[in-house]
Amino acid sequence: MSDPTQPSAPDFASRDPNSPEFWDERFERHHTPWDQGGVPSAFQSFAARHSGAAVLIPGCGSAYEALWLAEHGNPVRAIDFSHAAVAAAHEQLGKHAHLVEQADFFAYEPPFSPAWIYERAFLCALPPSRRADYAQRVAELLPAGALLAGFFFIGSTPKGPPFGIERHELDALLTPNFELIEDEAVNDSIPVFAGRERWLTWRRLA
Repeated sequence: MSDPTQPSAPDFASRDPNSPEFWDERFERHHTPWDQGGVPSAFQSFAARHSGAAVLIPGCGSAYEALWLAEHGNPVRAIDFSHAAVAAAHEQLGKHAHLVEQADFFAYEPPFSPAWIYERAFLCALPPSRRADYAQRVAELLPAGALLAGFFFIGSTPKGPPFGIERHELDALLTPNFELIEDEAVNDSIPVFAGRERWLTWRRLA
């Protein structure tokens, strides 16, 4: 999610990441520097330890991880509010395309109670003004003992997306409803996130 105001980025009409049109433009013009083009190793390692867990993936983009989960037997729903992102995911998932829906995370009701919400480039795609809404929604969707786990983009950024978050701010955001149980370095980040990602696992408190 490189800054679209930089000279290297195309000239986009939409500048508001709160709008689906912002993301539609970037997918339609194939400007998706946040897209790894595959499934990260930390995800595969974690998912292998949680086989069979029902997973919700907000802001799924091309949804490579949703395909991996479906092929390994996990119940999964992946959502994005950009129709262009969902179209890209449908092409990627083939016979599993029905597992990806166009939806607003803040209003979406999954068809199951998630055991795990997978975080990958969703929180950092949201303007900082939506962070409290994010924390509230993940807490609402996850039952006690369920997990919020994935890649978190640490350290403030002057502009975005991606919108980095300082570690103490992230802790303050989530600790009212979650406890941190895993904190691991990420060594294979794509360039836009390099040196700034941590794999964090948060468990929903009772």
